[in-house]
Amino acid sequence: MRRNARIRDNKKTVSDKIIMWSSIGVGILTVILIGMLVYSKSLRDEVRDGTMSLEQMANITGNKTQNTESEDKTGKNENTQSASTDVGKSIEQAQNELNNTTVNTTNSSLNQTNKSNTSNTANTAKKSNTSKTNSNTTNTNSQVESKKELSFVMPVDGEISKEFAQDNLIYSETLKEWVTHSGIDIKAEKTTVVKAAESGTIKSIKNDPRYGLTIVIDHGDNMQTVYSNLLTSEFVVEGEKIEKGQSIGTVGNTGVFEVADDSHLHFEILKDSIPQDPNIYLK
Repeated sequence: MRRNARIRDNKKTVSDKIIMWSSIGVGILTVILIGMLVYSKSLRDEVRDGTMSLEQMANITGNKTQNTESEDKTGKNENTQSASTDVGKSIEQAQNELNNTTVNTTNSSLNQTNKSNTSNTANTAKKSNTSKTNSNTTNTNSQVESKKELSFVMPVDGEISKEFAQDNLIYSETLKEWVTHSGIDIKAEKTTVVKAAESGTIKSIKNDPRYGLTIVIDHGDNMQTVYSNLLTSEFVVEGEKIEKGQSIGTVGNTGVFEVADDSHLHFEILKDSIPQDPNIYLK
């Protein structure tokens, strides 16, 4: 009986010890697992944030492989370097993408600015060219105007027998009264050739009821010359362009209002259809 009781006690003691050591082992394993989980999470966070250095990863790898360092040292180091390189590349790629985005944004802004500057430059150049064109046009017009400056010459050689009298009166031998005189009379023999005082266009050839056969030349700039008391006008036709000094007719005696006077050319200069003193313009 005692023997059986002792055997049962021994078995119970062994069983208790097994349970105790098992509990201790389970506790140790649990602590180790929890520590590994916590450490693993910390490791992942550091790798994710890019804060773990190559040296730290190498130390971790070295600690895990301390027992087999002599066998797998080369392979493990290569794996560690590969992992470190991959992590470094990932971080570097992210930074490069960020830098590229910033550079692209900057380049886009610069391109827009350059386009705007180019457009402004183009507009400025266009305005400058327009101004130059306008300036050239103005200069051309100025030159044309200067070329249009009129200079009248005597249409026939001879002395003036009757002066211009628009604001005062002179005596008419034909009418036997005091009248105005809208031009000058240049004494000349009949059939004397009459020449254009300035270049222009033959505006009209007509028989004036007062001054007889008359030729009117338009010189532009609202200036006209009138040649009256002519005998003929066979040298020109209406609408013909003529040059200064070109023959246009001959002196006659066809003016009814001046028929009692000696043969002469009745000559007028009109500006805006208003008679002017020819002596002011003749050179």
